[in-house]
Amino acid sequence: NNDNNNNDKKKTKKRKNNHSTMISNLFHRSSSSSSSLIFRKHVDKIVSRSFASQSPFSKVGVVGLGLMGHGICQVAAAASGVHETVVAYEAKQEFLDRGRARIESSVKKLVDKKKMSAEDADALHGRILYTTDIDHLKDADFLVEAVIENIDLKKDLYGTLGRICQPSTIFASNTSSLSITEMAQMSGRPENFVGVHFFNPVQIMKLVEVISTPDTLPEVYQKAYNWVGDVGKVAVSCGDTPGFIVNRLLVPALMQGMLMVDRGDASVRDIDLSMQLGAGHPMGPLHLADYVGLDTCYYIMMGWTEKYPNEPAFVIPECLKEKMAAGDLGRKSGKGFYHWEGDVRG
Repeated sequence: NNDNNNNDKKKTKKRKNNHSTMISNLFHRSSSSSSSLIFRKHVDKIVSRSFASQSPFSKVGVVGLGLMGHGICQVAAAASGVHETVVAYEAKQEFLDRGRARIESSVKKLVDKKKMSAEDADALHGRILYTTDIDHLKDADFLVEAVIENIDLKKDLYGTLGRICQPSTIFASNTSSLSITEMAQMSGRPENFVGVHFFNPVQIMKLVEVISTPDTLPEVYQKAYNWVGDVGKVAVSCGDTPGFIVNRLLVPALMQGMLMVDRGDASVRDIDLSMQLGAGHPMGPLHLADYVGLDTCYYIMMGWTEKYPNEPAFVIPECLKEKMAAGDLGRKSGKGFYHWEGDVRG
């Protein structure tokens, strides 16, 4: 019986081979032909058209090409067959050019390291439409907003996008600390709004937190959740809680390490070494806070303490306030809990 079951499984697996695999095999068999390159291009168009017809998001827009946005744009464009077009939007040409240069540099490194073929790189670049014209976003199926963490800026942006985009467009914010529910209301389409929180560097980090609000339609959330998998990332679900999953756990933990410094419980070195060797963390909480930026930690926690004054986990340690006042921001300023030389801790 076991032999029969195994044979049935093998037959089923063979039947599951789709037309793209068969076409790919045809290409490899004909690779010795002088027309193989033309054949491959023809095959790629057929496969791409087939996959694109199955994806709910043929046209995706990325608003903001900064540290996070350029990575999201690159990852989306690298997903062959998922989208026909990825619109990369910045309001100012200088920021658009900077984001484009970042993507081109990142892709070139992948090609140089043999992690991406030149053909795939060309296809990736060909899917991206760089623009400063916001009207190019009006017929997008899915928009990912990745502008700076300024709620007033986002309010104006979502007001504009809500007016110009087709009613079916799904909005997604990459915010790491602001309220998804609040931005959803700003957009005028709270039922079509989710959070998709990527991690830096986007091209490497696999996790994406997908956040729903009480107004998010289940089918809208599912499309966004599936899209994360389509672009090669791992999705986790979360409600609209401050910091979502990772930062809600991580940032208060960093603050606890600083509170230990305030109380004189242990030295900076021993706190970090204990979490490395005792908990298996790659770096201790104070080392990590320095690396991320003490100003980033400060402003996240300041926003949370103001909005949630009764949450005991949200507190700003005295040592963090002192370092902010002194301009000691960690790695970016060369001094924090440690001395730094570039990215190297002293």
